[in-house]
Amino acid sequence: MRKLSAILLSAALVAPALLHAQQEKIDTAVLQRIREEGLNHSHVADIAHQLTDVCGPRLTNSPGYHRASAWIVQTLTQWGLTKAQAEAWGEYGNGWTAEKTSLAMRTPYYSPLIAYAAPWSSSTNGPVSAPVFLMEKGDSAYIVANADKMKGHILLVRQPDSVLNPNFKPDGERYSDSALANLGDTYMFTKAMLNMYVPHLQKRLKAVQMLKATGALGLLQMSEHRDGTVEVEAFTGYRKKDEPILPSVVLAKEDYLRVQRLLEGGQDVTLEFQSDTRFYKDDLQGHNVVAEITGSDPKLKSEVVMLGGHLDSWVAATGATDNGAGVIVAMEAVRILKALGVSTKRTIRIALWDGEEEGLLGSFHYVKNHFGDPADMKLKPEAEKISAYYNLDNGSGKIRGIFSQNNEKAAAIFKQWLAPFADLGATAVSSHNTGSTDHLSFDAVGIPGFQFIQDPLDYESRTHHTNEDNYDHLSMSDLRQAATILAAFVYNTAMRAEKMPRKPLGAPEKFLFDDFLP
Repeated sequence: MRKLSAILLSAALVAPALLHAQQEKIDTAVLQRIREEGLNHSHVADIAHQLTDVCGPRLTNSPGYHRASAWIVQTLTQWGLTKAQAEAWGEYGNGWTAEKTSLAMRTPYYSPLIAYAAPWSSSTNGPVSAPVFLMEKGDSAYIVANADKMKGHILLVRQPDSVLNPNFKPDGERYSDSALANLGDTYMFTKAMLNMYVPHLQKRLKAVQMLKATGALGLLQMSEHRDGTVEVEAFTGYRKKDEPILPSVVLAKEDYLRVQRLLEGGQDVTLEFQSDTRFYKDDLQGHNVVAEITGSDPKLKSEVVMLGGHLDSWVAATGATDNGAGVIVAMEAVRILKALGVSTKRTIRIALWDGEEEGLLGSFHYVKNHFGDPADMKLKPEAEKISAYYNLDNGSGKIRGIFSQNNEKAAAIFKQWLAPFADLGATAVSSHNTGSTDHLSFDAVGIPGFQFIQDPLDYESRTHHTNEDNYDHLSMSDLRQAATILAAFVYNTAMRAEKMPRKPLGAPEKFLFDDFLP
């Protein structure tokens, strides 16, 4: 999911009430076994290789997504989990893949350019060679006035900000103790932001659809990143009602600006362009991947502890840190518990989500289908059976703590659960919120849903939604640590005498990402 710039507010790590919290019963012997298995007998590297290198990009409803889904179902079943399946959540829309992408400048001289096909863009059906037309603006009025000049051309919209200033910040970082102590609400989409963003997106889509009618052959888009890192994403085109946009590629910023400068200087620029893409329309349903470890307590096994992350990814790389990391950690956590043969009172359910990148689609519809809709807050009987949901979706960094989503009673419990892992760097319990990922779907209907605090590493600076998001940017030691802690949290939740405490149920309210939903 698109993470906006962090909104950091002043915050304390733990409320004073923690000093008087009820003591949790913690099975230190089992936690030691979890540590031994997770840290010294880990499978995260094997899982990561299969999920990223072998399965490839996992755009929702694409062959890569279904390939990964089938492999996960098979693997979880082999590990001994039950009810492993790809569960349909509702209509999503078209699948899509890039089959061949190539872009090179032929005149005024030859130069290969770094470019990736934009998701759900249409196909050139083979290579084309054409001059580039520099558009001064990208709005509808400009397109109407200059449509005759665009026919037979590849289009590039002038970027007013064309200066790359030196970048002296490191790509990767870890939280210092002081940064953790002052971490507030972070990665938060707000309704105000969406109210501004959605109309802008609609205007942009209208303009792009108008470009196709001009007879132009293709559209060049500029990456928001720099230094050869190309950010590739899209939020339209998959729904049945959406029309495919002009063949489009996203260029590295430096290549885009070079072509722009040549055109501004009066040079004719000719590009050789190929973007062969394919749409998949036979099955428009979206699918989450779910499986269970059945509980053993006669009274409590009908209650469920959930863990997961989103399985879908973007297309310029193999989705290793966004969010292969969350899938790897969740799979490894349940593998650890199965390998140890521990028996838990409650059932444990892993859920790997579909369509997160287009607005939390898979998790929202799963919650709506099973537990209730925040629009009316009429909860279903299943909602009472869920103790908690734990999510991981902020890259490959180790767990440094957890956001309690303003659930003070849960925060008191988490502080005790983290204590055995202080030596692994996980100590922070923030009373604040984090957003833009799948735990929000649960939190929206009053089910305790939590996202872990993770070290940033190079997630925002380099890998998030980019061509760099591959296996090589995964920190295996961090993934081992995260899977160990997640397994312990899930085990502790599954063994508590009571379900996790809940916040008061809020008033009915339209879900934050409803404007993105089909």
